[in-house]
Amino acid sequence: MGLEMDTMASAIGVSIPVLRFLLCFISTLPVSFLWRFIPGTLPKHIYSAFSGALLSYISFGFSSNLHFLVPMLMGYGSMILYRKRCGIITFFTGFGYLIGCHWYYMSGDAWKEGGIDATGALMVLTLKVISCAFNYNDGLLNEEGLREAQKKNRLLRLPSLIEYIGYCLCCGSHFAGPVYEMKDYLEWTEGKGIWSFSGKGAPSPYGATLRALVQAAGCMALYLYLVPHHPLSRFSEPIYQEWGFWKRLSYQYMSGFTARWKYYFIWSISEASIIISGLGFSGWTDSSPPKPLWDRAKNVDIIGVELAKSAVQLPVYWNIQVSTWLRHYVYERLVPKGKKAGFIQLLLTQTISAVWHGLYPGYIIFFVQSALMIAGARVIYRWKQAVPENKGLAKKFLDLIGLAYTLLVLNYSCVGFLVLDLHETIASYASVYYIGTILPIMLILLSKIIKPPRPAKSKARKDE
Repeated sequence: MGLEMDTMASAIGVSIPVLRFLLCFISTLPVSFLWRFIPGTLPKHIYSAFSGALLSYISFGFSSNLHFLVPMLMGYGSMILYRKRCGIITFFTGFGYLIGCHWYYMSGDAWKEGGIDATGALMVLTLKVISCAFNYNDGLLNEEGLREAQKKNRLLRLPSLIEYIGYCLCCGSHFAGPVYEMKDYLEWTEGKGIWSFSGKGAPSPYGATLRALVQAAGCMALYLYLVPHHPLSRFSEPIYQEWGFWKRLSYQYMSGFTARWKYYFIWSISEASIIISGLGFSGWTDSSPPKPLWDRAKNVDIIGVELAKSAVQLPVYWNIQVSTWLRHYVYERLVPKGKKAGFIQLLLTQTISAVWHGLYPGYIIFFVQSALMIAGARVIYRWKQAVPENKGLAKKFLDLIGLAYTLLVLNYSCVGFLVLDLHETIASYASVYYIGTILPIMLILLSKIIKPPRPAKSKARKDE
């Protein structure tokens, strides 16, 4: 078996630990499919917990489940002992443990050298544990003062321990997400809510699963084709410094473009796993006859990312479920009641996202850069909104500016996310004269001078 693993790993150009992880990751498809045939609610929770723990053990070793137990037990303990503050307690203890693991394992170095550990799965698990605690905390609050997401996801009762573990480890979904809510997991398992299917049969997931798998295959094929032509090592090679400005800038674009297809592949597989289990179902269309929607597990809109007209749209298209988590459990909760969110809330949210990814300087720089990128994109958006509707050409021009701005600044910024090292990140930014940093700052400063007029209030509004 060891020889076969070595042969397979050599054939596809990965290490044995990475191959083992990939096999376990792909195994989440049949594991999730079999969940459908487990009879009864309690057996389903047991199966979810056991299958996730077993896949983790095979992929990462026994220590992985010990690591997972720490934030899980801290979160559950806080819900039992101090419900009134369990959300914020779990947030700091969960992130504290994750940061400790990031510091100890420094997984980015291992990943670059072909290794892998359980830190990536722990990242997803941490978000699940925190959201569960916040939702149980919200169950104490007056519904009138809650946001729509809080009303929808709040928990009025404490989940049992087996429900909690099943939610955290369900069918290996903690490997790469997507992040989903405890309330959705419980209703799915119990056949309630949108999963009750009263008056109509359960929709077939197979067509949507097949589409996700075809997308995954296409993404991996394109990645394998592109990656030999755009290695990240090129940034530290002498030939890169010999190139002119435009060639360096285009290489930054292509390196970011290439790397994204690897993530598209991973998220497409995880989407297929959640869809085939049934958890990916999110309701019915308004058409006649109604058709099932399967976007609960959707983590990326590839066309949306690659052709985004504004950087503000990127969180809606990229790593969608984590972006949603950050909005509901960080960004919105940082805004005082009666106040509007500003750059500080955006910067803090992006910083927390950076720390969640790891402690490398490249992550920190990328997410600070992304806060600048989004702030600059908002300036372009406000200018566009100020253009009268009859000036269609001007609006199209600003759309084109927004697209070019997003492509340039996103792929410039993501070099830090990819290379991680401080020196390499700064050197790559310097090689294009920090254009992706200077441009958003210039737009922000320019917005102080060229202030778009506020949209005129409608007559109905004036009469109120």
